[in-house]
Amino acid sequence: MRRSRLFRAALTSIRRNKTRSLLTSLGIIIGVASVIVMVGVGQGAQASIRQQIEALGTNVLMVMPARRSFRGVSGGAGSRARITLEDADALASQATQIGAVSAIVNSQQQVIGGQGNWNTRVTGVSPQYLDIKTWSLARGEFFTDRDVKSRAKVAVLGRTVVDELFPDVDPVGAQVRVGAQPLTVIGVLAEKGQGGMGEDQDDVILVPVTTALYRFKGGQHVDRIETSAKSAGAVDSAASEITAILRQEHRLAESEEDDFNVRTQAEIIERASSTSRTMTLLLGAIACVSLIVGGIGIMNIMLVSVTERTREIGIRLAVGARGSDILVQFLTESVVLSLAGGIIGVLVSALIAALLTLLLDIPTTLNPPVVLLAVVFAAAVGVFFGYYPARKAAGLNPIDALRYE
Repeated sequence: MRRSRLFRAALTSIRRNKTRSLLTSLGIIIGVASVIVMVGVGQGAQASIRQQIEALGTNVLMVMPARRSFRGVSGGAGSRARITLEDADALASQATQIGAVSAIVNSQQQVIGGQGNWNTRVTGVSPQYLDIKTWSLARGEFFTDRDVKSRAKVAVLGRTVVDELFPDVDPVGAQVRVGAQPLTVIGVLAEKGQGGMGEDQDDVILVPVTTALYRFKGGQHVDRIETSAKSAGAVDSAASEITAILRQEHRLAESEEDDFNVRTQAEIIERASSTSRTMTLLLGAIACVSLIVGGIGIMNIMLVSVTERTREIGIRLAVGARGSDILVQFLTESVVLSLAGGIIGVLVSALIAALLTLLLDIPTTLNPPVVLLAVVFAAAVGVFFGYYPARKAAGLNPIDALRYE
């Protein structure tokens, strides 16, 4: 038999049992749609995280304390190194590849003012902080170097804090009490939105770093230092320069490892992307199970079909059809069912992706290579699980098949 006639015969058989064919393909439809949507959600989340982190500035570097070690031996608990305001001053005065430097001190405080109270993050920063974060003010002004030196009791509120404490009032000039300290609001930050880790960046109060360090937290050590390289191309040289300056400031011998870590936005993006990629692969692998289940369904239905059509197979063999013709016909039916299920699954996945994005605000990316791979895999499932029933049909004895009731 010619291949075209075999293909038409397979389509005729599928059309003859439309409902059963649709139910047979349902497993493939669900499997393909699941694979595409799960991978799309993972890749969309990865792209969203990358975009949010890059929005903080691609040339930002962070200096954080690390555990002390000597000749490869870690000091363990209690040996964590310290970062100080003097380290930030040294970077600001000596580094040539850095455009701005800000020491950072974080604390969680209960804030009272306006129409109620609110528990929020109070962050002590330097006046250059807004330049590093590419942030701006909605109104009012930011504190100055003089405010930092005098440990001034001033604050700049984030949009969320304003909405909670001063929903209908301009807070500039008002008083808020942070812990036991009264502060004067001198400005309001422009709305920033959600951060790369899902945090609300607007739920914050910025104060001079010395105010946070000496009035709220106590001690002499800051949590970290944030800097910005003069350009995106100077990030690596800026990191090397920061390392050299801080090693000198901390008086580290050549045999001693750094007691601080320098992190760039590129490293943060890579770590976040790596985690997201792992989750995407896991979701895709789980979704592939439904494809395999769909393939088993196709094999079961094709076996039933062989039993139902035994006399038909016997007649075809009796009039001259070869076993290979029967094999190709049944294998074609299996592949057509799988491909049809794959194509419908692609359409379903596009609909689900649109609904997730519009209704639930879940970023979903439909990657063409993933879509193509899912459809090809669906066809491969049809070949793999359809071969045994097709082989069984091709191996029937014509006489026994004609006598089958």
